[in-house]
Amino acid sequence: MNAKSIIRRKRDGAKLDEAEIRFLVEGAVSGAVSEYQLTSWMMSVFFRGMDPRETAALTVAMLESGDRLDFSSGGTPPADKHSTGGVGDKISFLVAPLVASVGVPVPMVSGRSLGHTGGTLDKLESIPGLRTGFEPEEIRALVDRVGFCFAGQSKRIAPADAILYALRDAASIVESIPLITASILSKKAAAGVRSLALDVKVGEGAFMSGPEPARALARSLIATAEQLGIRACAHLTEMDRVLGRTAGNAIEITESGRCLRNEAVPDDLRELTLSLGASMCVLSGRVADRSEGQSLLRRAWEDGHGYEWFLRMVEAQGGDPRALERPGLLPVASRHLEVAAPRAGVFRGVRARPAGEWITEAGGGRLRTDDRIDPRVGIEVLAEPGSRVDRGETVLLLHLGDKPAPQDTCPRASGWIQVEDSGASLGVLPPREMERIDSA
Repeated sequence: MNAKSIIRRKRDGAKLDEAEIRFLVEGAVSGAVSEYQLTSWMMSVFFRGMDPRETAALTVAMLESGDRLDFSSGGTPPADKHSTGGVGDKISFLVAPLVASVGVPVPMVSGRSLGHTGGTLDKLESIPGLRTGFEPEEIRALVDRVGFCFAGQSKRIAPADAILYALRDAASIVESIPLITASILSKKAAAGVRSLALDVKVGEGAFMSGPEPARALARSLIATAEQLGIRACAHLTEMDRVLGRTAGNAIEITESGRCLRNEAVPDDLRELTLSLGASMCVLSGRVADRSEGQSLLRRAWEDGHGYEWFLRMVEAQGGDPRALERPGLLPVASRHLEVAAPRAGVFRGVRARPAGEWITEAGGGRLRTDDRIDPRVGIEVLAEPGSRVDRGETVLLLHLGDKPAPQDTCPRASGWIQVEDSGASLGVLPPREMERIDSA
């Protein structure tokens, strides 16, 4: 068995057996298979695909490349939520502490920025002192102590995925359903998760631009999760517009703290938090149905339990919890640019992809895996979606870091603003959740 022959077989459309897939995954970790061979194989997978058996074999091989956390000693089994990537997506910061506060453990192994989408770990690390690099036994201790944690992928948790993930990003082969499936589920299974709510983004700002590929990814994730003993469901959610009122790193932490304190929570953030959280509660067996789950989480939110649990997590992971109440302790933009509505009408939101691409270019994301992130960079939506705006009214604020802004920044940003004719209905916006797919 050798990498060259396996690559050729997949290139020609053959179905690989478990031994061939395991050979490549083990070779990725040991260095026996070169990076250019791994990239060539994944490019073949990108074009030729994998059947469900191959996808499951790849997921298991990546899972078994490292350690696996075990929470089977009793109590409610751990749950998690995973988003396939968005702009302004801060749902993890809301749903994890809320679900943990009602008794469901949440060991959340998260990622960093990828392309135009933001990274959970990058956002959290804008909190002074906060750590996300933990070994498996530390993750277990944090979950036992706080009820949840946010951790990065260590060399002991699905290490094959970290290698393949970086190569996929560098070679622009991120949008492959079997590779996405194996990447997500190998990490979740390694973290000991037994139930999983999947937020599959759909639209211009997502990796899956249309409903059909998003449904295909959702079904692949659910079917593979079941083979790993993980109960899962998928929520297809719209990602044409920036989620919530901010996108960036430090600025999203500020908004998350405000939301957990139940201060002017945007409708879309409340909708997705309660829906995804209810799925986590149902799948874990904490409640009997989604209605009960939403009621339980709503009460915890209104009573301030989600915010209390979030502060506990920040302190337990070495961060300064005062940063959530004193925004000046978080990195603050050195300059701002105001962007006006290009015409009068009903404001519908800010286009997600170009806004995310600008944040990356301005230093708030990564064009290469070794790029440093400026946590101050981001955008702030000032107008209420669904409200009427006048031409020339400031509706968007760009938060800048040290990188100089090109002269065309404001005219460019003006093109992200979605304004409908004045005759459009005020306050009426479509729900973010498009459909839910449960296991068969």
